Amino acid sequence: MNQTPRFRTVLSCTILVVSLGAVATACGGPSGHPLSAKPFDAAEQVSFNTSKNTAKNTSKVDPDKPLEVVAKGDGGRITDVTVTDDSGHFLAGELAADGSRWRSTAPLSAGAKYTVKVSTEDEDGSPGSRTMKFETAPAKRLLTVKFGPQAGKYGVGQPITAELSMPVKAKEARVVVERALKISSQPAVEGGWHWVDDKKLHFRPKEYWPAGATVNATSNLQGVKVSNKLYGGASKGLKISIGDRIEAITDAAAHSMTVKRNGEVINTIPVTTGKPGFSTRNGIKVVLGKEYFVRMRGTSIGIAEGSADSYDLPVYYATRVTWSGEYVHAAPWSVGSQGSANVSHGCTGMSTGNAAWFFQTVREGDVVSVINSAGADMDPFGNGFGDWNVSWDKWRKGSAIVAQTGDVTNPADVARLRPQV
Repeated sequence: MNQTPRFRTVLSCTILVVSLGAVATACGGPSGHPLSAKPFDAAEQVSFNTSKNTAKNTSKVDPDKPLEVVAKGDGGRITDVTVTDDSGHFLAGELAADGSRWRSTAPLSAGAKYTVKVSTEDEDGSPGSRTMKFETAPAKRLLTVKFGPQAGKYGVGQPITAELSMPVKAKEARVVVERALKISSQPAVEGGWHWVDDKKLHFRPKEYWPAGATVNATSNLQGVKVSNKLYGGASKGLKISIGDRIEAITDAAAHSMTVKRNGEVINTIPVTTGKPGFSTRNGIKVVLGKEYFVRMRGTSIGIAEGSADSYDLPVYYATRVTWSGEYVHAAPWSVGSQGSANVSHGCTGMSTGNAAWFFQTVREGDVVSVINSAGADMDPFGNGFGDWNVSWDKWRKGSAIVAQTGDVTNPADVARLRPQV
């Protein structure tokens, strides 16, 4: 059954009025003091007027308008207003010093049910009360979030991604979105979000995830007003686990790959990397996937068919590290050059036996680095997960919240970005 989304953010426009009349009568209690009397029902003195705040073609209240409670008449005043939604969340508001008016200071939610409890007193100090209920209209535009990767087990370098259903460009709106996206890990780590573009954010820790960690991503956007007429909708959370810390470091100048597990070397493999004109990219990459068999063609990277560099090869044990087609894979045709020369078109090639071992050892999210290559640096975001090539200070500057404060070293902000278990 479809459920109307809940919303918790709003901007002030016109006014939803609850009119409260002054109390004409009151009776003292046994002690004779007005405050000892049982609060009278102020039904005749209170009216709930939604006509100025009714969404078009519906009897439900427009959530874009603030709530006001107004005391009318001579001598009566409001002493307290409590507004809660059907989940028990309180709506913040401000009561005028003279008790003449109460106005919400936090947004109404869309598609929500509210209960308003008003306490009053008349000119003699006798207490009155009135409870009213209303509903807000559902939102017409919803912003949802799709977290990535899929649930499962990953390596220590795996970023968490958040793909938005529509672009968010305004700085203030980005802050709202970012505050609603929560990452928690066990053990806890320091980390932060970085806006890749108007629709995508990445989250990574300051350092790699701890081996064996459990990571949860959730969205609290449901019920949040992001911008004019745009509210957050319900989004599915994500849970992943982290495996051992597997790192493969390829020294292109030494033609060798060193593989570590939890800091200890477990294999050293002779390799070949990209030859001049096709040099392998330097930098930290993250395993994107594994394919037992791939048909690799030079035309896929812009090499003309029939040219001297043209190729069309069946490739086995292919571990992908960029979307443009850089792999670690079996290259039995270049075994004579592995360990001594770079002859590939950009991939890291090794013997079939070594490639099978590597294929079976690594998983998505594991770290593959290349050093001492003549190639360009790995793109941080455009060709896979190059997130770890961005310094921590620069990474944090990609946060809308940090950009708003302008302080990447604010201890309070660092604490806020630290996921809590």
